[in-house]
Amino acid sequence: MTKLTDFKALTFDCYGTLIDWETGLWNALQPLLSEGGLTMDREEALELFGRLEMEQEVETPSLRYSSLLEVVHARMAKFWGVRASSEMHERFGLSVPDWPPFPDSADALTYLKKHYKIIILSNVDRTSFAASNRKLGVNFDAVYTAEDIGSYKPDPRNFTYLLDHLRDDFAIAPSDVLHVAQSLHHDHVPAAKAGLARAWIDRRSGRPGGGATPVPSNIPTVDFVFKSLGEFADAHRSAVGA
Repeated sequence: MTKLTDFKALTFDCYGTLIDWETGLWNALQPLLSEGGLTMDREEALELFGRLEMEQEVETPSLRYSSLLEVVHARMAKFWGVRASSEMHERFGLSVPDWPPFPDSADALTYLKKHYKIIILSNVDRTSFAASNRKLGVNFDAVYTAEDIGSYKPDPRNFTYLLDHLRDDFAIAPSDVLHVAQSLHHDHVPAAKAGLARAWIDRRSGRPGGGATPVPSNIPTVDFVFKSLGEFADAHRSAVGA
């Protein structure tokens, strides 16, 4: 039976797992909704964002994430029939630094760093992540972004890049890695194909649909399920008798 103490490294998705990107996105969409005089259901808006973001990441895999968000915002405005300025699109693209962390993330990461190497594998750009990192309050051992890799998860290249660098930079084998993420689509499906053990941080537990994250047609099995990163850290404390 797989145990939390079996691993040397935790590789994290950030947005949706450590950072509350759905709240951040919803807040950043308010000027567009106000401009259009729209009364929009939050889940409906997030699902549209998730679909358009996924399409755009496939269409323009090397586009920097802040610029990709601009394009997605413009596509949402067109879909809703709202005349929005380029400045509004740009502000949305630069909104990542305003997205809040989940309340449990910083303390849990501080604890987990005492027991593992902690590494980020994120679909954003380095500038956007640096602002989020300051809110998380921990120094990651490595940060690998879509900007570095030239593609977006769930492209398998992102996990190949991750595993190559863990081997070359830290001498860490895939069997020593636990991938920790909320998104089944972006993370758990490709991580399973890469042969990694996985912990699902089910931040949307009890809510239907996928919100800003598309739901894959085939739900992969996972090794661990937690509703929060704090719950993950508590499970590790129990495992080590802390």
